[in-house]
Amino acid sequence: MSSQLGEFELIARYFKMESDAMLAQGKSDAGSRVLLGIGDDCAILKEAVGEELAITSDMLVEGRHFFKNVDPRSLGYKALAVNLSDLAAMGAKPLGFTLALALPHADGHWLEAFSQGLFEIANKYTCPLIGGDTTAGPLTISITAFGSIPKEKAIRRSGAKVHDDIWVSGTLGDARLTLAALRHELTISAPDLQSIQMRMHQPEPRITLGQSLQGVASAALDISDGLLGDLMHILEQSHVDAEILLGKLPKSGLLLQQSETIQNQFAACGGDDYELCFTAKQEQRDRLNQISQELSLPLARIGTIKAMRNSKPSIDLIDSTGQLLDKDATASLLRSFDHFA
Repeated sequence: MSSQLGEFELIARYFKMESDAMLAQGKSDAGSRVLLGIGDDCAILKEAVGEELAITSDMLVEGRHFFKNVDPRSLGYKALAVNLSDLAAMGAKPLGFTLALALPHADGHWLEAFSQGLFEIANKYTCPLIGGDTTAGPLTISITAFGSIPKEKAIRRSGAKVHDDIWVSGTLGDARLTLAALRHELTISAPDLQSIQMRMHQPEPRITLGQSLQGVASAALDISDGLLGDLMHILEQSHVDAEILLGKLPKSGLLLQQSETIQNQFAACGGDDYELCFTAKQEQRDRLNQISQELSLPLARIGTIKAMRNSKPSIDLIDSTGQLLDKDATASLLRSFDHFA
């Protein structure tokens, strides 16, 4: 029966009813700002005085971004989470999202689990589904998320200044550690793997932190392709260099059980962390420690913004003994994930 579902029946059964229920609740800005959701040629969002619209899109492709037999509920959750993480990096409040879904075939059991994960996080962050499309094809999930930001309060990548501190939220490297275990690159006990694998499968976007950083952070982004590779985007946009203390990178107890080489590789360039990396003036340290306490979220100061020495930005890496890493060791840690490699 599930294989005979038509496009519009599929949308109605697995997506529209839940979306309509969310909008009917009228929670927060999402309910009042969405004037028209699923069912017409376009969704309509209401403008708000004194606010700007933030828009982000991410695509997940089977075999490239997730394993073929991944749990569909976790996949639904992560598909929206990575977009919400982009909104968080700019300090935006979620308003809604669209979903474009290509499916090899319409499997009712798969779709039910996928939509459950999708709406679990959508409800958690009050971000209703407001439109999209479905088609037949290789399994591909494309989401566009919309958020609101007070006028001129967006946290951009281009605001980092010389002498700013560099910070990250949470811990780094557990998603890469999970991947290594699943690929049998190293051995982790089943209980230990269970304790960290949600960092890879169901990351938590730092929405509240992002909004708290308005007027505090000078630049920010979310860590998707690896800390150092992503940090380089801030440096390029801000025309600065950076110094990073590898010993200050925040790591879980499980990652700390690995060799120092693996710790540095996974925390510095592992990817899929979806924590926030941001810069701030040194005078903001007390405020950031206060934010950390208020949100019960660790914030680690890991380095400093430096003046750019050459025509392209660079990152100096300092090891646990206080020594500058050589060029080869530095280069190995600056390789972020490349979607076309």
